[in-house]
Amino acid sequence: MKISSFKFYWEDTLLEMLPSRALFLPKKKELLICDIHLGKAEYFQQNGIPLTNNSDEDNFKRIKNIVKKYNPEKLVILGDLFHSKYSIGKTLKKKVENLPKLLKTDVELVLGNHDVDCNIRNIEIFGIKKYKNITFSHEPLNLKDNKILNICGHYHPKLYLKNNGDKLSFRCFAMDMKKNILYLPAFGDLTGGYPCKKSFKKWAIISEKEILEI
Repeated sequence: MKISSFKFYWEDTLLEMLPSRALFLPKKKELLICDIHLGKAEYFQQNGIPLTNNSDEDNFKRIKNIVKKYNPEKLVILGDLFHSKYSIGKTLKKKVENLPKLLKTDVELVLGNHDVDCNIRNIEIFGIKKYKNITFSHEPLNLKDNKILNICGHYHPKLYLKNNGDKLSFRCFAMDMKKNILYLPAFGDLTGGYPCKKSFKKWAIISEKEILEI
């Protein structure tokens, strides 16, 4: 069934999965995204692979649009805001540091493996974050308490759907029901993906306006 968002509760916390590749926590008024990989085009250019720089502008535009729509008090990025410390030019760094002012909301970063040594101002940085019985991280955590939900990025989950011989891939939200890990889809346009395990529960992002429960 295709819908404009998918809502579920983790005990008393409402979580809303959005086709804009974001997760919204209405009670906390927090919007979560991950794996933007800003500067990836520049990184590839430095290594002799010609790519246009339009992806970063598109990513900033989409961030601005979803913040405007949901009006969160805080934007939380679950890692890999940047692709590499070697691809952060002065212009890109300034744009990122101006995000809180541009968006008129606080911005936090949970450090990802690609964010190492990417020093920026105006954005509060964490290793992990916790709220009630939810733990936010970049990479999945091996938590022993099965009452805690781990929300993370890093995995870039995708799934494949077949129709009349055609095989299409879609970004998705993916839930490891055994370990209580919810993987968010990669937000960045220049990000690849990894097929989800068959045992995962999945929600495919069909378009910018529709999400499909699998």
